[in-house]
Amino acid sequence: MKKTGIFFGSSSGTTENIANQIANLLSIPATDVYNVATASPADLGKYEVLLLGSSTWGAGDLQDDWFDFLAKIKSLDLSDKLIGLFGCGDSASFGDTFCDALGTIYQELQGTGAKFIGTVSTDGYSFDTSTAVINDQFIGLPLDEMNEDDQTAERIENWIEQLKTEGLA
Repeated sequence: MKKTGIFFGSSSGTTENIANQIANLLSIPATDVYNVATASPADLGKYEVLLLGSSTWGAGDLQDDWFDFLAKIKSLDLSDKLIGLFGCGDSASFGDTFCDALGTIYQELQGTGAKFIGTVSTDGYSFDTSTAVINDQFIGLPLDEMNEDDQTAERIENWIEQLKTEGLA
């Protein structure tokens, strides 16, 4: 497996928990899992694959710690990196902005040269709209721990298997 780092922003602990689940399934040590609140842009340089996770707050807002981190990394040359996005949202209460934070991170990193992997079909998700949907696919793995937590484990496992076929392995 390519050297992989997981970077997350989490206010309530949900996205941190998901990041740790992904790390465990991929046998990624805790030293390669970073909270963006304390991570440095230089940390990205250690990895071939970056798995970036954020929760979505309110009406489609990016998790607070990501604002500063994105400002620091969006001008970097990440052309040698594969990026997979994952995030948490509430499709019942915020169905019109479900996992919009993923869309924000994706848009902000467009000028970096990175290759994004891990799109997910919208089939099986209950939501109205999302900036994380491009060409009828989520640009990463959306999870709803509030309303669809019974599907989280399977969705993560399927996503990881897909990532392996797209360059993670």
